[in-house]
Amino acid sequence: MEEYRTLAATSIAEHGGKYLARGAIPMIVEGPAAKTTVVIVEFPSMQQAKNWYASASYSPALKIRQEALERRLIFVEGTAE
Repeated sequence: MEEYRTLAATSIAEHGGKYLARGAIPMIVEGPAAKTTVVIVEFPSMQQAKNWYASASYSPALKIRQEALERRLIFVEGTAE
């Protein structure tokens, strides 16, 4: 898990991403309880997020992720400020 975190963080930074939350435990106010931590990463654009996920720099982390952890990955388009 630690190797994945290191590789992922490096590749995220290379693609202009930054962590807004990392390993946060959600406080559920409504709906079913979550049994996982939450990681939120912001990229300058949806295209940069997609480029990061498909990149050669993230590929080694992705291979490790498949063995190290189970997750749900969701890309969400942000709002214009």
